[in-house]
Amino acid sequence: MILDTQHWAYLWGKPQASGLLKQQPEDFIVKEVLGFEPCGEGEHIYVWLRKSGLNTAYVAEQLARFAGVHPRAVTFSGRKDKYAITEQWFGVHMPGKYDPDWKDFSLPGAQILETKRHNKKLRTGIHKGNKFELVLRDLKHSDALEQRLEKLSQGVPNYFGPQRFGINNGNLHLGLRMLQGESIRNRQKRAMAISALRAWLFNQTLSERIRLGHFDKILTGDIMVLSGSNSYFCAEAVDEELGNRLRSGDILLSAPLWGQGLPDSRADALQFEQQVAGQYEMLSKGLEALGLKQDRRAINLLPDHLQWQIAEDTLRLTFSLPPGGFATALVREVLTAEEQTKGTEHAHTTEQ
Repeated sequence: MILDTQHWAYLWGKPQASGLLKQQPEDFIVKEVLGFEPCGEGEHIYVWLRKSGLNTAYVAEQLARFAGVHPRAVTFSGRKDKYAITEQWFGVHMPGKYDPDWKDFSLPGAQILETKRHNKKLRTGIHKGNKFELVLRDLKHSDALEQRLEKLSQGVPNYFGPQRFGINNGNLHLGLRMLQGESIRNRQKRAMAISALRAWLFNQTLSERIRLGHFDKILTGDIMVLSGSNSYFCAEAVDEELGNRLRSGDILLSAPLWGQGLPDSRADALQFEQQVAGQYEMLSKGLEALGLKQDRRAINLLPDHLQWQIAEDTLRLTFSLPPGGFATALVREVLTAEEQTKGTEHAHTTEQ
């Protein structure tokens, strides 16, 4: 079974413009927005850290080693790009223990900026969102670029980006081998492989909605996500009020993150989602067998505080996205961006 990541539909057709992304770490800056202030006391030490050239899980392991705690005692709200400059929070569970002397923490590519105690664990997805500052260089065929940028405020398909599938789709291939019986002992690799499989099926469902013209059209039985929350409800009947709420961004259409049982959707929406999953039965049945629960993800990604500047052959973009949103999904609708990561032997595109 081959899972292609190059064929997913564009909302406004494939862009003509192209450019280079991540020529240097400063071209991709991510700052996590926690959404609340650590209270200053409690069992957990929140560590605000800047990193470059390091993946989030590895930094967490090094923090655990320095603090003398089990790796599971160090948590983070979201994974951040490796080949970038990123700032994010880590949580270190240290009940009844003195704070380490964090200034002695030494890891090339990482710098602790602040530490503060808090009374609650830092859980996955708890942050409010992320701020992005991107620079795309060596622009070509950019005549219609401004028109594409102006459309971004309407939202773009909320695809999982290429980071989820790994370099050369390595996570995805590993997931397929796992479904075919290969054992994966490394807990982190296994989780990434499962996540890649689930993300691929979500992207495929979203792509089919776009091809059918249903990206911004409510189907009977669709699951509507309340913007800015994890709450959702079923659109038992489609009426003008529901349509107005969708257009205003108050609610968002969703697609399933596949797992056991039926999706929460009904009627036409359920029939559509089952049809797509049925085309990839090895994948959908495999995810069910892994014991995953059905979940939902919005199909429209709405950027906030969007600004851009085009100077000669360079595009500068700043925007904010909610948790789980990929900057590469937004860039994909604007231009075909080839990633050129210095210090590595590969180059791949964000055209997924």
